[in-house]
Amino acid sequence: MPEGDTVWNTARVLHRALAGGRLTATDFRVPQLATADLTGATVLESRSRGKHLLLRLRVPVPAQPQPGAEGTARHGSRRLTLHSHLRMDGAWRVYAPGERWAARPAHTIRAVLRTADAVAVGYHLHELALLPTAEEERLVGHLGPDLLGPDWDPAEAVRRLAAQPTRSIGEALLDQRNLAGIGTLYASEVLFLRGVSPWTPVRDVPDLAGLVALAHRLLMANRGRWTQSTTGSLHRGRTTYVYGRRAEPCHRCGATIRRREQGERITYWCPVCQPGPG
Repeated sequence: MPEGDTVWNTARVLHRALAGGRLTATDFRVPQLATADLTGATVLESRSRGKHLLLRLRVPVPAQPQPGAEGTARHGSRRLTLHSHLRMDGAWRVYAPGERWAARPAHTIRAVLRTADAVAVGYHLHELALLPTAEEERLVGHLGPDLLGPDWDPAEAVRRLAAQPTRSIGEALLDQRNLAGIGTLYASEVLFLRGVSPWTPVRDVPDLAGLVALAHRLLMANRGRWTQSTTGSLHRGRTTYVYGRRAEPCHRCGATIRRREQGERITYWCPVCQPGPG
């Protein structure tokens, strides 16, 4: 499941494969970008913002004649950003030129970017958009502090959470307007490790700052690898305490792990280690 660390990893893969290269061909298979052609654009960088991916480009502008200078033309460029969101099922894969695209069925492809050295293929991408880089805030400006961003601000994350005192902490953690990058896996695991029921009102969480700090440490620890682990183990079936372990025994107390819908998402918890509502 793509969470902040997975999106960060994806951005790094795209950056390493494409940054500094010039696009030799592009193919967008979504209606809103059906006529877009970025051939000739230079890839400047790939960055994540919470669960959003931002591929920044320098696109050449067709030459325009200069007034009063017959026979000469002025060349220029503009900065554009290709924005995508992975949601639950999206993914970018990078292939060598000529390599078979075997990751997913062809009908799920939404974007193809080619350079001389690599081919980036986007599957099941969501919110795919092309916009001026200076206007990125239109799509990501609503997000809270990015857990993996260079401008991470834990005090601001705590302030935003505390501003909704009656909301359940499980739902508040998943609201990207409070802090960006945390998903159902990390929300469930952080609350287990802090001994807090997901249904506890934010005002009753004993140490919001400690909870936020733990979320940051967990995502930072998993940044750079694809196997997500909150237990310290990378062995199958031992990577999480509660997430994905419904009806299995709690590693800590042996009680049966539970799973239930909370709002529009799913949460996992141990009824003994996390006593309280729910």
